Amino acid sequence: MTHDLVIRNGFVVDGSGAPGRDADIAIDDGRITAVGSISGKGREEIDAKGELVTPGFVDVHTHYDGQVTWGDQLTPSSIHGVTTAVMGNCGVGFAPCKPEDHDRLIRLMEGVEDIPFPVLTEGLPWNWESFPDYLDSLSNKSFDIDFAAQLPHAALRVYVMGERGANREDASEADIAEMARLAKNAVNAGALGFSTSRTLNHRTSDGQPTPTLTASEAELTGIAMALKEAGKGVLQFVSDFDDPKKEAAMLRRIVEASGRPLSVSLAQSDLAPEGWRVLLGSIEQAVEDGLPMRAQVCGRPVGVLLGLDLTMNPFSAHPSYRTIKDKPLAEQVDALRDADFRAQLLSEEPQTDNPFAKVMLRSFGKMFTLDAVPDYEPDATRTVEAIASARGVSAEEVALDTLLEDDGRGMLYLPFLNYAQGSLDPSYEMLTSSATIPGLSDGGAHVGMICDGSFPTSMLTHWTRDRSRGDRLPLEFIVKRQTSDTAHWMGLADRGLLQPGYRADLNIIDYDGLTLHRPEIIRDLPAGGRRLMQRATGYTATIVAGQVIYRDGGPTGARPGRLVRGAQSLASTVGVAAE
Repeated sequence: MTHDLVIRNGFVVDGSGAPGRDADIAIDDGRITAVGSISGKGREEIDAKGELVTPGFVDVHTHYDGQVTWGDQLTPSSIHGVTTAVMGNCGVGFAPCKPEDHDRLIRLMEGVEDIPFPVLTEGLPWNWESFPDYLDSLSNKSFDIDFAAQLPHAALRVYVMGERGANREDASEADIAEMARLAKNAVNAGALGFSTSRTLNHRTSDGQPTPTLTASEAELTGIAMALKEAGKGVLQFVSDFDDPKKEAAMLRRIVEASGRPLSVSLAQSDLAPEGWRVLLGSIEQAVEDGLPMRAQVCGRPVGVLLGLDLTMNPFSAHPSYRTIKDKPLAEQVDALRDADFRAQLLSEEPQTDNPFAKVMLRSFGKMFTLDAVPDYEPDATRTVEAIASARGVSAEEVALDTLLEDDGRGMLYLPFLNYAQGSLDPSYEMLTSSATIPGLSDGGAHVGMICDGSFPTSMLTHWTRDRSRGDRLPLEFIVKRQTSDTAHWMGLADRGLLQPGYRADLNIIDYDGLTLHRPEIIRDLPAGGRRLMQRATGYTATIVAGQVIYRDGGPTGARPGRLVRGAQSLASTVGVAAE
């Protein structure tokens, strides 16, 4: 028997949680046809001896809603072993949208996800109005990996309510009925679910709260009931959870009424370092009671990167820096190396009412330097404040010197979630809870501030191999968490496992050599826009639907990825079995 592709001699961790084993894998017509000792030859063969073979990672929390309209590579996710990405999270996106609201949705995405207005204005073709139109506009395009879309609440609310929706007025019964009708149409057309935001952190670029901030329980329930009527679709929430018990009780009522699976973002906050336990406890109780609820969690801090060529740095609100901030990077560097300008800058205090710029950008005791291979669980000796104390200089001087490294490309790392107590022990507890799934990478978003699309790689390297400040986790557990657990939660039952009949989405990994590198700036967005990119070495091959899309870290040019419309069932496995 001849197969399209045979992967031989790999250490297969199949995504089920079962112990890894040495095995071959045969692939035909984009699906796995045999796992074991393969006697048949492959038209192409890959020798994976000494390497780890896993299912492709399924990232449930990305924001490629714009990028898929102008590009065909979902980077950085696809360079970190992700073979399916779910976008449209946090209630933001670009459909449905009337022509007069184009700029409104762009400014919302600019503010919430830090994607510049010129990038979106030039990049978005706007060849759609309804959500089904948006899916149709993507359905004939080819990509490096698969992706699925969710219906964003903010776009839906503005589409139905116009200015009233943008201004967060209460929805009438007629408004709710129309949103529900459109939500049902969206999931019937292929939306994987519905997402919303209830956090003050999500604002338009001109400072207005997201249109969905104060949406009533009746509005949310009405939309969820439309998904129940359709018999498909998941729900995704992000909230401030100022009253976690009250908010969790509302989410539980929505799930009890609709029966639809619901996930909600969960991370440790500096303001309430133990508050996450209350929400997680409520979700764990709901799961114990048989309700389909999960918390989306992540395995490292959510951190802002600060730099001269990035959205912010510790001197962004200083009067002197504001005089040079719009200059080319080389000219900024020349000015900052001038002794007189430097002295003036270091003598100033930030002048802003923005609480993040006023407080967080001065938090030198929580700000870390980044090595060529970043440590995402650094100890207190790595803070700017500690380095300054050891050198006998001010923290501001250390910060400035770090930014000026590599001709002004130096960066500082400021964890603002999941690191309130200086360790990842809370993340460990979240990851090991049966009521959670890994998520929150935000791939495709925060292009000048955050670079967390590399979560899948750091999950492997940090938690199973490199962690030195606490317990590690089994390789089989981490692989399962970001393959079959995430895929099946989203209703993608045809992927996430290396078993006969499943899609042939795989990674072949030099596990011992897998290395995550320091983020860098590239300029490949529309209108010459810049974005953060973080690369890894050690991915020998990433395979989507049986085609190798990356080999030794480089793209092959293959574009087997497609829009995934709705939940997927496992195709018939007649004729495929382990040899």
